[in-house]
Amino acid sequence: MDPSPTSSWLLLIVSLPTGGATARMRIWRALKALGCIALRDGAYLLPAHAEQAEQLAELATETSEEGGQSWLLRVQPRNADESAALQALFDRTADYDDWLAELSEARQTLATLSLAELNRLLRRHERSFHALRRIDFFPGDTALRAQAQWRDFSNAIEAMLSPGEPHMAEGGIARRDPVHYQGRRWATRRRLWVDRVACAWLIQRFIDPAAQFLWLESPADCPPDALGFDFDGATFTHVGDRVSFEVLLASFGLDENRGLAQLGTLVHALDVGGPAAPEAAGFEAMLAGARKRLPGDDALLAEVGAVLDSLYAHFSGGRGKT
Repeated sequence: MDPSPTSSWLLLIVSLPTGGATARMRIWRALKALGCIALRDGAYLLPAHAEQAEQLAELATETSEEGGQSWLLRVQPRNADESAALQALFDRTADYDDWLAELSEARQTLATLSLAELNRLLRRHERSFHALRRIDFFPGDTALRAQAQWRDFSNAIEAMLSPGEPHMAEGGIARRDPVHYQGRRWATRRRLWVDRVACAWLIQRFIDPAAQFLWLESPADCPPDALGFDFDGATFTHVGDRVSFEVLLASFGLDENRGLAQLGTLVHALDVGGPAAPEAAGFEAMLAGARKRLPGDDALLAEVGAVLDSLYAHFSGGRGKT
């Protein structure tokens, strides 16, 4: 964003009682997390266009509730030079450089990590990247470079987690009658992970209770009469921004089921990213442990299926099948 003499800023001035060290530290940490710049002790600046502006007002109220004083002022620079000087205070280049250095170091370790460790590493760096982007109010070339490096890093991990992971296909999702999908053979890639095991559970539980499953070494091994899912060219796979589990929900008219929709959100977040339910980390850890412990995908589906039954009941409000 180009500096402009019409740009406005929010200045929060806070003063807390000398005995309020705990409150002072809490408020200081909150201001730092919002991306404020300290002009001096007790004076904090934020661009007025930042989405965090409302939270800054809440901190002003909290200061008063702690027995202190606060003033939230709108500041207008006198000219373009003054506006540019204020904007320069928010240069995040050094922060991006530190993050990129950590990312480069992490990348050297990928080949030595387990699947669970790769997932944890991916989530940790994703959180730190998005936290940095959130407070980068004036992104520039370094932000673009960081975004490109993050895309390469996350793609490298996703490729290791799920060899043969399908690409997003374009087009609509046809509605299908489950009557024509009974007692069928269904096929997907072996060594089930989140989307595939959830799809198999959904098929068995809601679409085709007599389903037979084939676990493929390669998608090319899929028999012509089998219904493939979650690989490129499969009957049911990623479409648009929906993962295979969500495509199956839409295909068979199950996407209005509250419990299944909530499970879809969880599966989507763990498979391709996005806002995750609180249960996601626990489910992912359980699945990683089960894959290490159990002899094959049939046993994995049986055990993880019971967990998905419980999550479905939880997301449905404890009412069971709807």
